[in-house]
Amino acid sequence: MGSALVGFGKAVPALEVQNDDLKALVDTNDEWIRTRTGIESRHVAVGESNADLAEQAAREALGWVEGGFAERCLEAGEIDLVVFATITPDTVVPSMAGLLRRRLGLENAIAFDVNAACTGFVYGLTVAEALMAASAPKTPGAAGRNPVRRALVVGAERLTRLTNWADRNTCVLFGDGAGAAVLEWSDERPGILGSYIVNEDDVTNALSCPATYDAPQPLDADGIAPAVADTDAAAAQIADELAVREAIEDGRPRQTIYMNGQKVFKFAAEAMTVAVNQALDRAGIALDEVACIVPHQANERIIKYAAKKLDRPMDLFQLSIAHAGNTSAASLPMALAEAYTAGRIKPGDKVVLVAFGGGFTSGAVVYEA
Repeated sequence: MGSALVGFGKAVPALEVQNDDLKALVDTNDEWIRTRTGIESRHVAVGESNADLAEQAAREALGWVEGGFAERCLEAGEIDLVVFATITPDTVVPSMAGLLRRRLGLENAIAFDVNAACTGFVYGLTVAEALMAASAPKTPGAAGRNPVRRALVVGAERLTRLTNWADRNTCVLFGDGAGAAVLEWSDERPGILGSYIVNEDDVTNALSCPATYDAPQPLDADGIAPAVADTDAAAAQIADELAVREAIEDGRPRQTIYMNGQKVFKFAAEAMTVAVNQALDRAGIALDEVACIVPHQANERIIKYAAKKLDRPMDLFQLSIAHAGNTSAASLPMALAEAYTAGRIKPGDKVVLVAFGGGFTSGAVVYEA
């Protein structure tokens, strides 16, 4: 028995920005970006909020709308827990999980956010699975805990809010989107077999973002932030829309991501291989038994390097970065949803989810589909 993953969904903003569109902002071009990152385009949220993207992904994962993958359609009252991973919430209070709970009418769910940067979805899955196992029937002390039988875990980001559009080394990397998964406690399926999460001190602040927050958008009575622009108009004026997000605002540094690419690459490549091996060891599963590895989509080069260290072919790895970019906590669940809708993961397959991020954080989850 265990926590089975039974539903998946993803959402991206309407505005897709091609590599060559960024030439209006920085000295770059399509070939330079593609050869160094594997990215061809990314989606930028202009009319959509973080909650908008999360809601769409969640509805797909719950089986309420077409587009994702769901073993069955779940009722709102069946969801006991919402864990929301993000570093770009629409508001500080209420939490994004709380806003999503309200939007979806999940009246029985406890809801909270987690921030582990790009590893947020792995951390969220680990927390949800632990709460489900602790309250499972026949578990010592279960009667004294909140019963959690089904959980919605979401990773959603508007990372372009934090992008320095004057820095060509980082602005080409990031995009916006959301991914979601539903966990269900089952007496017949093993589900999650093992997990590994770990933190390492980022002593040089190689990946960081200051807490100089932008003024939050006010919410209406339904907890919805107003659209900031018409998406169709934005698509026709891509340079103007992106230029609004310059690094300097009102004469002071704006809240933007700083990254030392070399140090992050060195950490990430090692962290991915360690996390995969540790999670497999805890699960008692050999790497040869794994049908698919779904990694955080930060840079295609990092994934290729990890594949080489693991001595595994690239076709074992789910690659979704080409038209999404790095979407932080949303990256892994978006790629996972794509793997399911493409029919790549089948019942009984052993799957590894692995991620790394600021903090430094890293981790992996092994499960049986």
